[in-house]
Amino acid sequence: IVNVWYSVNGERLGTYNGHTGAVWCVDADWDTRHVLTGSADNSCRLWDCETGKQLALVKTSSAVRTCGFDFGGNIIMFSTDKQMGYQCFVSFFDLRDPSQIENNEPYMKIPCSDSKITSAVWGPLGEFIIAGHESGELNQFSAKVREQLSNIKEHTKQINDIQTSRDMTMFITASKDNTAKLFDCTSLEHLKTFRTERPVNSAALSPIFDHVVLGGGQEAMDVTTTSTRIGKFEARFFHLAFEEEFGRVKGHFGPINSVAFHPDGKSYSSGGEDGYVRIHYFDPQYFEFEFEA
Repeated sequence: IVNVWYSVNGERLGTYNGHTGAVWCVDADWDTRHVLTGSADNSCRLWDCETGKQLALVKTSSAVRTCGFDFGGNIIMFSTDKQMGYQCFVSFFDLRDPSQIENNEPYMKIPCSDSKITSAVWGPLGEFIIAGHESGELNQFSAKVREQLSNIKEHTKQINDIQTSRDMTMFITASKDNTAKLFDCTSLEHLKTFRTERPVNSAALSPIFDHVVLGGGQEAMDVTTTSTRIGKFEARFFHLAFEEEFGRVKGHFGPINSVAFHPDGKSYSSGGEDGYVRIHYFDPQYFEFEFEA
C-alpha cells in the first residue's frame, strides 16, 4: 500500500489502494498532481495525488522495478524485471495519447538482455534515462529513438539506487560494492567515490550544500546474526568535494533502504528495514557552520 504523509508532523494523509504485491518504486510529477507506482504484482499504476483515485493501469509480464515521470510530467518510463522467462524491458508511454495506455502499447520499448535494471532516473530535459544494472553497469537510453547512448561500468556489484542533483547536472549511485559514486549526467564521467564498509542501499545529494547522505547496512537476511552496534545502521554524511565523512546519525535498528533530502535542504528522511521512516531536521549550527566555512 502506498501512503502519503505530511513531512512536517508525520500525520498520514491517505492511501493509494490497488496494488496486491510489494511496491518497488514511487514517483510524483513536478507539480504533484499525479503519482506513479510500480509493483511486484506486474503492474504500473497512475494515481490522482489529491484524491487517491487510480487513473491508469498498465499490466506487465513481470515485476515493475523502477518508474518515473519526465521533466514535464507528460512521459512516463518504467522497467520490468528479468524473471519467469521474460527479459528486462524499459517502456515509454506518452500520457497525452490515452490510446497508448488503453491498448498497453508504449511508443517505445527497449530490451535489456544482459543484466536487469535495478534503478533508473530521467536525465536533464527528458532527453534520456540513466539506468543502473544488477551487474554494476550504467547506461543511458534515449527517450526519443530506440537506442543505447552510452555504457560504463564503475561499480563491481549491483547498483541499488540513483538520485540526481537539484540542477540535474550530476547524479549519485549507491551500490552493493560498499561505495557510492558521483557522475556527470550527460557524459557519465566518474567524478567522486564515497567508501564505506557495508553495502550502500541509497544515496542522496543535498540541494543547498556540498553534502551527501548514504544509507545502508548489511543484507537484511543477515541482521539477526549481528548486534545492532556492529550492524552499521547509521546514516552517513560525506563532503561532496573532499569525499570525507563528517557525521553519522543513529536511530534505525535495521538496514536503511532509502534516504532523501527535503527540497529546502533543511531536513532529510530515511526509511529502514525496521519499518520506520525517520525525519531529521538539521540544527541551526549546521547552516551557520557551512556558510562561515
